[in-house]
Amino acid sequence: MLKKLFSISLLLTIVTSSLAQQNQKVQNKPYIDLRPFHYGFSFGLHQQSIIMPNSGYIDPETGQQWWVTNDNFSPGFTVGLIGEWRINSYLAMRVLPTMHFASNHLVFREQTTGLTEFQDMKSTYISVPLDFKLAAPRHNNYRPYVLAGMNASYNLTTKDQANIATKPLSLGLEVGLGCDYYLPFFKFCPELKFCFGFTDVLKTNRSNLNDKSKEHFTKAVKSAKTAMVVLTFHFE
Repeated sequence: MLKKLFSISLLLTIVTSSLAQQNQKVQNKPYIDLRPFHYGFSFGLHQQSIIMPNSGYIDPETGQQWWVTNDNFSPGFTVGLIGEWRINSYLAMRVLPTMHFASNHLVFREQTTGLTEFQDMKSTYISVPLDFKLAAPRHNNYRPYVLAGMNASYNLTTKDQANIATKPLSLGLEVGLGCDYYLPFFKFCPELKFCFGFTDVLKTNRSNLNDKSKEHFTKAVKSAKTAMVVLTFHFE
């Protein structure tokens, strides 16, 4: 009986060891995460929108009530740099100066007459996020992670004479997830991030507006806040 138990235990040990060896792979760049500080670059796509709840404003002179919607979301292009500081084995702090190129299509519709106007709102944002990256233990050649942080963005292409004008500076929160893939010569990191602006970027002071008849478009909007979904590919 003891011989049988010993034989079964030995067989199980051999099988378990064999399976463990099959799951183990040669690690690429095994010491890359030990660097106290490193650089990289990134590019990707993003979907940007402006959240604009309507105020319900009715023009006292004309009786018109305009509603504004962001009806068309064109994908934009993203490119940036990465600077990462290692805090410990699982936590890192990252600064990612980034440029986002995109446009939003606004539709203005008068509720009684059905009159419609349009505005293409092009934007070029310089964004500087500060994120904290929390990574799981590395398994073979991949390592998933989550991140959270804040970002400050400056829009280089605001237009004062448009129906709706926005302030150039905005602040926001961002959360995301991704995975580090360790390749033979570098680390490749696809990442999905959600950005939520918490500052009101609607420019309510339109004193420099040449066409004063456009003021009712601004009054029709209660506030304007940015939102963005970013799919980025990092190379580190």
